[in-house]
Amino acid sequence: MAKKNLKELKRDEEFEQRTIDLARVTRVTSGGKRMRFRACIGIGNKKGKFGVGVAKGSDVSIAITKGFNQAKKNIINIPLTDGTIPHPVLIKYRAAKVLLKPAKKGTGIKVGGAVRILCELAGIDNITGKILGSKNKINNVKAAMLALQSFKKVKKAESEQKESTSANTIADEEKK
Repeated sequence: MAKKNLKELKRDEEFEQRTIDLARVTRVTSGGKRMRFRACIGIGNKKGKFGVGVAKGSDVSIAITKGFNQAKKNIINIPLTDGTIPHPVLIKYRAAKVLLKPAKKGTGIKVGGAVRILCELAGIDNITGKILGSKNKINNVKAAMLALQSFKKVKKAESEQKESTSANTIADEEKK
């Protein structure tokens, strides 16, 4: 049992944690209003791995802990090419639209709001982007996650391209 806890601590140490959004939410019941806290937490290792978790709790610290655990379950790997993303992408999630573009070395992170935090946690050094549509932080983060998740690994794309070109040359030779 103690060994499991040590392994979990080692895994937790490699991820940096940032609070994206913290809100007090209320629910009206017959006895009055019930207050809870909602936390949106981002974690990342600055090497291409990051995750986001949203959770509620009766106390701020409980909500943050639950959000961190949720983020560990939603970890995504992204392929980085020279500290930036492989190609431009525009993703829509509900009312939020996020446009992300690769940038030259030395540009830095030129993205606003919650998406900037995700890019920093993921280890993207050079990127430009724009949040369009919604100002809801949680929807913007989810749209950014979908955008960053949509990239394929470069090695797979190259191997698929080689396979398709070799299949085309074989088909051309058979026609002759």
